[in-house]
Amino acid sequence: MSQTFRHPEILEIARREGRVTVERLADYFSVTQQTIRRDLADLADSGQLERVHGGAVMPSGTSNIEYEDRRALNEAAKIAIARACAAQIPSDSSIFLNIGTSTEAVARELLRHKNLLVVTNNMNVANILTANPDCQIVVAGGLLRRSDGGLVGNMTTQIIRQFKLDLAVVGCSALDADGDMLDFDVQEVVVSQAILEQARCTFLVADASKFQRTAPARITSMSEVDTFFTDTPPPASLTKKCREWDTDIVLCPA
Repeated sequence: MSQTFRHPEILEIARREGRVTVERLADYFSVTQQTIRRDLADLADSGQLERVHGGAVMPSGTSNIEYEDRRALNEAAKIAIARACAAQIPSDSSIFLNIGTSTEAVARELLRHKNLLVVTNNMNVANILTANPDCQIVVAGGLLRRSDGGLVGNMTTQIIRQFKLDLAVVGCSALDADGDMLDFDVQEVVVSQAILEQARCTFLVADASKFQRTAPARITSMSEVDTFFTDTPPPASLTKKCREWDTDIVLCPA
């Protein structure tokens, strides 16, 4: 197979999984690792991928990738993370869930929980939880972002601030090496900050691909998170910081 045919498929795998590795691609295409390195270099030179140690990831920047593409990224990891997170959420709880495909996965794992109150600015989360008759749902209204069903803006923030709930389950677009949680939309960041301020306890759900991306807007530091659910160990320096911050790390292999 020539590189002309490999490149689109490499990009499709990267969009689906969030990351590609030289070793796996070489096995997949039955070519040498050197050939794959050249392919990844070409795709990086054209701005379609970013090289990382051992492979490549989708490029980061000032705008996020399409929501449907994000849904397909690391799907198995998101399910494993969501199950572990939901297992630590008791029935008879009040919960914030923010915008994101990871929080949607958590919502699906809450369908058998009893006597829940969920406040969300995520229309997708609200629609998922309608299947749980023991869940009271409050949608924090505001400006609807059609691309992902998110509600943002001053009205959303004002509604969030009317509640004080047991738990916030939040996701983010990227995690910086120093432990900062990052996102792309400043309006969404303001809502997420309000959610964190109005919760007694915070769970962060984020798969390992978030360590390989960046975004321009800061939500908060992971020092403000009680428990971090992820699928692979974070970088050693961040793991050390989490210990210092008393931020528990729960590994959820897919």
